[in-house]
Amino acid sequence: MEFFRIKRDIPFMRHALIFNVISLITFLAAVFFLTTRGLNFSIEFTGGVVIEASYADVANIDSIRESLVKAGVASPQVQNFGTTRDVILRMSLKDIAAAPSIQTTGDKTPQLDRDKLTANVLSAGGSQPQIRRVDFVGPQVGRELAESGALALFWVVVGIMVYLAFRFEWKFSLAAVVANLHDVVIILGFFAFFQWEFSLTVLAATLAVLGYSVNESVVIADRIRENFKKLRKASVDQVIDNAITSTISRTIITHGLTETVVLSMLFFGGPTLRFFAVALTIGILFGIYSSVLVMAPITRWLGVKRDDLVKPLNKRESASAAR
Repeated sequence: MEFFRIKRDIPFMRHALIFNVISLITFLAAVFFLTTRGLNFSIEFTGGVVIEASYADVANIDSIRESLVKAGVASPQVQNFGTTRDVILRMSLKDIAAAPSIQTTGDKTPQLDRDKLTANVLSAGGSQPQIRRVDFVGPQVGRELAESGALALFWVVVGIMVYLAFRFEWKFSLAAVVANLHDVVIILGFFAFFQWEFSLTVLAATLAVLGYSVNESVVIADRIRENFKKLRKASVDQVIDNAITSTISRTIITHGLTETVVLSMLFFGGPTLRFFAVALTIGILFGIYSSVLVMAPITRWLGVKRDDLVKPLNKRESASAAR
């Protein structure tokens, strides 16, 4: 399906060096911010308290959040779960330590006081608030989650490399993995620079971007292979330029529709989905860039040629092609 077709190939490979320099600068900037500022991990990684509460009527999420901020909690997480009368709150240990109006007194270690929390915070959200559950998420659990997330990322990358190496050729495999890791590092760099909260949902979005980005790389790699078969007299640069140009319409349709859904989550999904949508938005935009202007040039630098993907013509086929 195409909305339009570009008749003349765009010479992307003519400017491949410029695109790669831009990518390298962006990548190094992301690594710098990750090294110097680090990620602002959520309580799933650092440890904290998860509280479930219920109300007699519909709970006012915004009022609860404002009450927590007034109590001294810098970055509270408040959302509905199940029904509009049920609320879940997440607070880090640092937030509880900075909020004396919800602590117990006379203890060296700050502890959450249920009565104070109900009177000073939950009462602002509606009538008859009741705390149903209070769970402590320790730092040890956070370390296990971080290790599991890193392990998941590693196996995703390995799976992508193996798949592309078998379906195409090792040069495409290496180029695609470099391009996809480029997307992941840039997403993490944005979160480190702006100190946005990095939660499990953001980690899920990052892993989703890997799969989403590799799909675009596969489409372009498949078109390059087809062009090597059809455009026998074309140079490698001409083959790659034609592959990218011929998939532009498909890229705009696919990514445009996906980004429309993601933006609806960003603007209308509330605080719960905000950073999930932000991570996906960054990933989609840089995924397009990396698949077109990172993966393809790297494949070219690695010396991809027609013989890597297409068997050479025999004498009879050569004679037929010459006619």
